[in-house]
Amino acid sequence: MTTVTAKDGTPIAFERHGEGTPLILVDGAISYRAFNPLGPQLGDLLGASHTVYAYDRRGRGDSGDTAPYSVEREIEDLAALIAEAGGTAHVCGFSSGAVLALDAAAAGLPITRLALFEPPFVVDDSRPAVPDDYLERLDTFLAEGRRGEALELFFTTTANFPAEFVAGMKGDPSWAALEAVAPTLGYDGRIMADTMTGRALPRDRWSSVSVPTLVMYGGASESWLANAARAISDLLPEAGLRDLPDQTHNVTAEALAPALAAFLADGERA
Repeated sequence: MTTVTAKDGTPIAFERHGEGTPLILVDGAISYRAFNPLGPQLGDLLGASHTVYAYDRRGRGDSGDTAPYSVEREIEDLAALIAEAGGTAHVCGFSSGAVLALDAAAAGLPITRLALFEPPFVVDDSRPAVPDDYLERLDTFLAEGRRGEALELFFTTTANFPAEFVAGMKGDPSWAALEAVAPTLGYDGRIMADTMTGRALPRDRWSSVSVPTLVMYGGASESWLANAARAISDLLPEAGLRDLPDQTHNVTAEALAPALAAFLADGERA
């Protein structure tokens, strides 16, 4: 593990795996290196041709944080990692991290190819929309130190988990670790902004994204995630869509690596 310093002085922790063209992974909500094994696993599978960078987004794991939060600062974090990697890089984002990666590409970061796995847009009525007051309620819970309630709100609304499933999660030893990064839930809420309303995606937010893009979803995921993947694939001019059979939102490295290898090697998008 080492660190790179973001534009605002925040240390961002990362690790490298493999040797070759840089590929930076961008985690989704509450995920970070200690929770997510994809970095070393993809390094093992792709390391002959790629250097896989796994990093802790600000406020998580071994990275620092600097108030006030803005999505632009998270884009600057990714920019610092790309500079550390040599000035250009492929980027693969997961869940809300895929949306952050999209925003970074729209901001003009030197991303050569962009891979997105299940950006969690809600674009139709295939699941309930996130309530309009979600961020307000989340901010209130976090300001009052009610991290467990903030997590419950996230899991039952944004992630669409059944309440009884979330109740069972609270008894798991990992719940305390989740509470430690709960303040970053507001970060992902702001990244997602108004894209979980059940309405069509905004056409102008990513209109400048012209890099080759692969949008992926799991064949065993809920239908709303597949619908989201199709919606963003249709919106981007250089995007293709790929179904990873038998996969869910927790995609495995073994399923992901072949799709990434083909796309990153020759631009295959389907």
